[in-house]
Amino acid sequence: MKSPDPRLLDRIREQVRAEKPYLVPGARRVPHKLNQNESPYDLPTPLKKELLAAFLEVPFNRYPEEQPSELVRALSRHTGHPGAGILVGNGSNELTHTLGLCFVQPGGHVVLPRPMFALFESVVRLFGGCVTAVAPLPTMAFDTDGLVAAIEARNPALTIVASPNNPTGLAMSAADIRRLANTTDGFLVVDEAYHEFNPQPSARDLLETHPNVIVLRTLSKAFGLAGLRIGYLMAHPDVVAEMLKARLPFMVNRLTDITGQTLLRHSDLIRERVASISASIRELVNDLEELPGVEVLPTDTNFVLFRCNQDAGMLLEKLADDGVLVRNMGGYPELRGYLRVNAGTPSENSAFLTALTRHL
Repeated sequence: MKSPDPRLLDRIREQVRAEKPYLVPGARRVPHKLNQNESPYDLPTPLKKELLAAFLEVPFNRYPEEQPSELVRALSRHTGHPGAGILVGNGSNELTHTLGLCFVQPGGHVVLPRPMFALFESVVRLFGGCVTAVAPLPTMAFDTDGLVAAIEARNPALTIVASPNNPTGLAMSAADIRRLANTTDGFLVVDEAYHEFNPQPSARDLLETHPNVIVLRTLSKAFGLAGLRIGYLMAHPDVVAEMLKARLPFMVNRLTDITGQTLLRHSDLIRERVASISASIRELVNDLEELPGVEVLPTDTNFVLFRCNQDAGMLLEKLADDGVLVRNMGGYPELRGYLRVNAGTPSENSAFLTALTRHL
């Protein structure tokens, strides 16, 4: 195939050429995959059969709704937020791009903490925005005073926090989130991808009194639907009405729509699994803390960060050779030396701890 002229590639926007694609490093096929904060539990077979029966009735030749109204109504019942204030996306990552399209202007300021899920900064840069990233406290907790100072200095159209935060696993207190919402004259996005594991109150409680707050959630983690891509945001209905003008239609396919509706009807299953995963991560943290030379960060999620007295990259490879895949967090300057592992099934956790102990 003939290579393109470099001058042709120069026609691609500078902001795009300056970015890197989002790729998960070190991916290998191993028996125990604990590197992407997924639920260790697939849907039960009877539920899958129920879904397969429903899929047989789906006309694949017809477009889905422009916006999935039945799924929106199901999410409204689930959250208690009015349907007019809910926007569903093809995963919360797709909605992150919609946020960039709606709120980030060339040269506009966006304030966020670091370290934080890298996609947020990437989206801001892709839309020509200027990132003001506030370093964490020595404990890796949010520097709320620093975020407030940055908001006051930059007057950003958008401030973004993730609570609990990926990659640190730490949550921001409800009082601190309220403080940010009260400080900014722009929008405050609170990413609650790990909301179901968080002991802190949800920022959903602020939506009644703070029309500048947007809450972002996903069905990938606690609901175990990472492979089907369902995310949603909650905001004031007037804000969602404006975002719909920028939102591409048909982003949620019929199969995903039906699956989301079905799983939301099985709230008992979700509660059981959240309880199981929460117990699993507590046991995993306790076991890690008992290992000599291992330092563990607190967590309010389904994953935990740890480090020990050896190179993280080499340790990751040793664990992978033993059939366990974890994540090297060295791409974040504040987290060099740390590895991240998510809670798996009891047998997966045991395999991880056995492999780790062997290499300490």
